[in-house]
Amino acid sequence: MSQKITEDLQAELAGIDVTEKLSACPIDFSKSRVANPRVNSHQKEYTSAVAQSNFNRRAKYQDSQEPQFNQLFTDGTLPVEPGRYRLIWSKHCPWATRLAIAIDLLGLDQVISKGVVDPLRPAGVVGDWFFTLDDNNEDPVLHTKSLSESYLKADPDYDLRTTVPALVDIQTGKVVNNNYNTLIDEFDIAWQKYQSDNAPELYPEALRGDIDALNQILYADVNAAVNEAGLARSQEDYEKYYNRVFDRLDWLEERLSHQRYLFGDHITDSDIRLYVTLARFDLVFYQKYYVNKKRLVDYPNLWNYTKDLYSIPAFKDNTDFDSMKKRFFQVDHTPQADLLRIIPAGPDLTIWNAPNDRARFQK
Repeated sequence: MSQKITEDLQAELAGIDVTEKLSACPIDFSKSRVANPRVNSHQKEYTSAVAQSNFNRRAKYQDSQEPQFNQLFTDGTLPVEPGRYRLIWSKHCPWATRLAIAIDLLGLDQVISKGVVDPLRPAGVVGDWFFTLDDNNEDPVLHTKSLSESYLKADPDYDLRTTVPALVDIQTGKVVNNNYNTLIDEFDIAWQKYQSDNAPELYPEALRGDIDALNQILYADVNAAVNEAGLARSQEDYEKYYNRVFDRLDWLEERLSHQRYLFGDHITDSDIRLYVTLARFDLVFYQKYYVNKKRLVDYPNLWNYTKDLYSIPAFKDNTDFDSMKKRFFQVDHTPQADLLRIIPAGPDLTIWNAPNDRARFQK
């Protein structure tokens, strides 16, 4: 960590026993019978118009997978050039959504473009993402049909999962960075020349120690813990992560009773990291992952804080509840007609546009 950490966060950090593995795709349902009721059973091979099925090769993708491409702007490896890079993301994915929000919030959407992959892969495919939302099933800028094409241009021998988010060099068509954990800070520090005049400083130097500490706390007790609860293999593990989530939400509720954002009156990287999990909490984690002691709407400060962020276009425009529902409730990767999956009609999403009370913290 680069700076001194305040005593309150130092105390909280001392209780953290989970270290971020930098998994490029932390949500891997391949081991879960809840998400994939046919796992480890005998399967017939499915094919699609887009790709050959690899349903029976799911075991290959079960292990945590660190980002394989980590080129940086801050060390001069990557040139800071407007129009040269394209962020490929999926709107269902909280880890990828971080980057989409940051780009818009900093005003970099004018110099870094974004491309979206379909949250639903072709039947049976678990190791790739496809541009089936675009005309001709092709990204209009990269002119590729699948994200793996950019990974293979970067490394012809690449045979791991292709993951989102992925930053692609448009000139070469190669993935240059797929590390969701560092790219927000890279955009904040190295791209200041191209940021909008009213862009927040997401990773201010004076707060970097505290931001790093809180990010680690959020990862262990919120971002990753909701997934661990949903994928738990025992009642003991489930309850461990269940308690971890709600103990931390209670702590955050108290912290946000005194200030508008996690670090006072200024949006930081940490707010983006917390928001993407909270935006999916009642819709996905409360329902499907049995993280159901309380809903987000049952926390007055957390709920109003989340609505406050949602009222900002960079957050709202990159929050796609429909994509979340499709992905998290249709993850089996077999044809819809072959295995019935019900997409929940609720909860009521109109409440996200209701007024919030966070203006009381304005000076």
